[in-house]
Amino acid sequence: MKKLSTAKLAETVKEKREQKGLTQEELSNLTGINRVMIGRIERENFIPSITQFEALSKILDFEITDMFVEKKETNSFIALRSEALSGGEKEGVDRLFKMMLTLRQQILLRRKFENE
Repeated sequence: MKKLSTAKLAETVKEKREQKGLTQEELSNLTGINRVMIGRIERENFIPSITQFEALSKILDFEITDMFVEKKETNSFIALRSEALSGGEKEGVDRLFKMMLTLRQQILLRRKFENE
């Protein structure tokens, strides 16, 4: 399944805009998209509507379909397999487990004191 890559869109919009020698304000005037929104697109902080996407594609000359990438399947259980983790990742998983155990202990203690 393909998914919109905001990183690829941001990079493409900024790169194509600069190649054409356009400021964000000029691109805004050509596309009808607010200059602030163009800045947000370039910072991966805004996803344009289909109409805005088409306007950007037309003015900056890029294919909309090129902004979509294959969605990587993630398996949360892989994070628990130690052989698949780097040293830093192992430390992070250990820290996460410690936090979960601490939280569980706090919940049990609170329940005990509330029932007394």
